[in-house]
Amino acid sequence: MQLPEEFIEKYQRLLGDEAPAFLASFDQPSQSGFRVNPLKAAPQATIDQATGKVPYVPTGYYGGVDGKSLDHVTGAIYSQEPSAMYVGEVVDPQPGERVLDLCAAPGGKTTHLVAKMHDQGLLVANEIFRKRAKVLAENLERWGTKSTVVMNESPADLEEQFPHFFDRILVDAPCSGEGMFRKEPAGIEYWNPDYPAECANRQRKILASAMKMLKPGGILVYSTCTFAPEEDEQNLAWLLRNYPDLKTVPVKKYPGMDDGRPEWADNNPALRDAVRLFPHHIKGEGHFIAKLQNGEPVPVEDAAPTKRRRNKKKRRQRPGLAKQDQAEFAAVRDVLMPDYRPTRLVTFGDQLYALPAGMPADLTGMTILRPGLHLGTLKKNRFEPALAWALVIDPASCPRVLDLSHDQWRQYVHGDVVTIDQALQNGWYLLACDGHATGFGKVVGTTIKNFYPKGLRF
Repeated sequence: MQLPEEFIEKYQRLLGDEAPAFLASFDQPSQSGFRVNPLKAAPQATIDQATGKVPYVPTGYYGGVDGKSLDHVTGAIYSQEPSAMYVGEVVDPQPGERVLDLCAAPGGKTTHLVAKMHDQGLLVANEIFRKRAKVLAENLERWGTKSTVVMNESPADLEEQFPHFFDRILVDAPCSGEGMFRKEPAGIEYWNPDYPAECANRQRKILASAMKMLKPGGILVYSTCTFAPEEDEQNLAWLLRNYPDLKTVPVKKYPGMDDGRPEWADNNPALRDAVRLFPHHIKGEGHFIAKLQNGEPVPVEDAAPTKRRRNKKKRRQRPGLAKQDQAEFAAVRDVLMPDYRPTRLVTFGDQLYALPAGMPADLTGMTILRPGLHLGTLKKNRFEPALAWALVIDPASCPRVLDLSHDQWRQYVHGDVVTIDQALQNGWYLLACDGHATGFGKVVGTTIKNFYPKGLRF
């Protein structure tokens, strides 16, 4: 790999005797990996093809992923570079907590947080860039989550809505990407000697917003996929200097992981509590992760969201649900998920969502792509359930499941009408294959009317 001369000189100076091994690692192939979704049926077909377990992530494996496989399409796995997997383990969110992933796209770390929380509590996944936020929403839909809200805000605007609100915040900051050069060589074109400092300045603004949303006693995890001290130890040192209540929390180091380097910042020994993942020491790409705690905890009721004055909402939210619409939704719910009783339903246009507990009921002023679980579309005298709802249902708990063969599943995701050879009652069914929920279909006679979204068909 052709690295910039200034980059080589910089790390020769910083790493000394380690530099030759570090620079040689850029000529080695990048390492693929995937995580399994513990909330869904075991993806045995993909696990059987793995080349080993990731030792520091219980759900992590080495190996490639077929993006059109049953396991991937139904959210039983997520393709993720192994070093990046450690971020979610360090955040370690607990069920029932309020968690913010502030720079969340494309969603690898967000899906990890959902799994660690057992999809219980509130997870706000935010992405400032609209196109990337849409990808984030799609990946979270496939993973399956009832507790996640996808937002498209700047950190500065978000801080106004959620002052001192979150138990845990992840800032996986946009960075110079030096740790991803092997995986994404195009990133080298953007690098110059001043680029890390430019990124560090932007990262500090994001961190300042995050601090305004973190509860006293809350946990902040700051991570990057770069080696640059300007963006790593120096930003951690900046946090400790500017926020006296912040204290570092030692990150567990597995074999091959390195301490943070105090000598690359202000020599504060607390910087050793962070972790560095170097590709010449560990099987993966480059990462930096720091964990901090914010002073003393306060009761949850002392940290409530506030209503923002401005209004930049793109879609009109309607409170409540008309009786006819409620009856149509209930009729479908009662045959597919009879024990499901969402208490906070909201509509945007003709789309129905279940808002997670802990999220403000009034969404005025917030730019939201997914205000919770997408249940479906309200149509005249009928309700059409959404794919997102299907992907959170455990087929074993659904009274109306229709098992598809692999050939039938391929027909389904291609958008074809599927023929069945059994007599069933007409109506909505959860379609499953090898124990994985795949979507909804409507049985009419001996055919399954296909409602798999046209934009996802292949």
